[in-house]
Amino acid sequence: MDRGLHFMLCVITTMLLLRESSHTGTSKNGDAGSKSTDPEGPEEDLPTLTVTTILEDPYVMVRSAELEGYCIDLLKALAAMLHFSYKVKVVGDGQYGAISSKGNWTGMIGEIMRQEADIAVAPLTVTSAREEVVSFTTPFLQTGIGILLRKDTISQEMPLFHFLAPFSKETWTGLLFAYVLTCLCLFLVARLSPCEWNEPKNEENHFTFLNSLWFGAGALALQGVVTPRPRALSVRVIAAIWWLFTIALLAAYIANFTALLSSGSEQLPIQTFEDLVKQRELEFGTLDGSSTFYFFKNSKNPIHQLIYEYMDKRRDYVLVKTYQEAVQRVMESNYAFIGESVSQDLAAARHCNLIRAPEVIGARGFGIATTKASLWTKKLSIAVLKLRESGDLDYLRNKWWESSCLHKSRDRWSPLQPQALGGLFLTLAIGLALGVIAAVVELSNKSRHTAGHIKKSCCSIFTEEICTRLHIKENTRQSQETSGKANA
Repeated sequence: MDRGLHFMLCVITTMLLLRESSHTGTSKNGDAGSKSTDPEGPEEDLPTLTVTTILEDPYVMVRSAELEGYCIDLLKALAAMLHFSYKVKVVGDGQYGAISSKGNWTGMIGEIMRQEADIAVAPLTVTSAREEVVSFTTPFLQTGIGILLRKDTISQEMPLFHFLAPFSKETWTGLLFAYVLTCLCLFLVARLSPCEWNEPKNEENHFTFLNSLWFGAGALALQGVVTPRPRALSVRVIAAIWWLFTIALLAAYIANFTALLSSGSEQLPIQTFEDLVKQRELEFGTLDGSSTFYFFKNSKNPIHQLIYEYMDKRRDYVLVKTYQEAVQRVMESNYAFIGESVSQDLAAARHCNLIRAPEVIGARGFGIATTKASLWTKKLSIAVLKLRESGDLDYLRNKWWESSCLHKSRDRWSPLQPQALGGLFLTLAIGLALGVIAAVVELSNKSRHTAGHIKKSCCSIFTEEICTRLHIKENTRQSQETSGKANA
């Protein structure tokens, strides 16, 4: 009985094992079929590229034992478009690529030439020297050479007449002309209007030219004057329009002067590379062995040659090994870093006390390096163009260049030009014209009433009134001379 039971158990176990092996074989055959029918193929069938790169924020960074950054996202997008897998390695010597003293290429360019890597995806500048030994794709990021500074590195002395800066010279000239013209109109209208000066021969006109100038100056300073006070409608029209003009003008001046004081770019003493060479308070340098260093070395521009000579003589002190070292040195000492403007924009976005000088020279681009005559060069170039046309490159730029200083305006301050106040000056001109017209109407009404009483022509009375009001002293002298002759 025991032997029979033991035999039955052995038979059942054998049958189960045979059935399991049969299912396993069927599964393997099915997987093999899916590999051959899948048009894209599974991951192990894709070509694998060895990618060399360099650690630089925000292109490639180490976070939680993994690499991330702009170049990593770009590499993922290219791999998805061209159907390849990749293995990323950080360049061994930490260099971008330059010719050493022995004549060999260092950095990522050297690894591409020695076929230690298939492509280099990094902030690698396309230059003629590098293009001779490797191939580059279409640039995926445009850049140039700029100057990175700390905002408070050099304290610029304010000029003595800095309070005149909110308005341009043309605006100040226009303001002076408007002031004189308004005061002249006040003077003339006050003499023409009979409501302001009814009896020229018996009354004194308080609106002399000097008093008119004082009246206009008081309005500019928002200080009223006790005398003279306008009584005629025509004079009040001119006074009211001048008051409105001065209020709007002072508001524009205060707003622009506040913007001037809070503007960092206007107070920045170094605007160009020529300014950098002329000053003596700041040291300046760039990355050792970088394309920026060789740009100044090969340039024929006299200013660029002076920059290269300065850096070459002090290369042990002013040249830095990494971009992070350069940013740290700018923040902690009197040092200006010359490098890629796009990387400097990131530093200024991350550190609000840093700023890039306005001038950018040597327009260039970052490209993907491949071996000479590589089949991947054209494929990668087309893929980069597609990413640019679809807006993916702009999205990556905005993603990794996000600023913590967005609340601060990056617009450069500039003096207020006359065009910005054109409507204000036009309003003043219309007001002055209305005041003069009102004074003429008032004088003509009086002349009409006088002509009716003394039975004379209205035009003759109007002319006499104007001559009397504008040449009162001359007319008085003529009347005295006439009376003297009559007595004689």
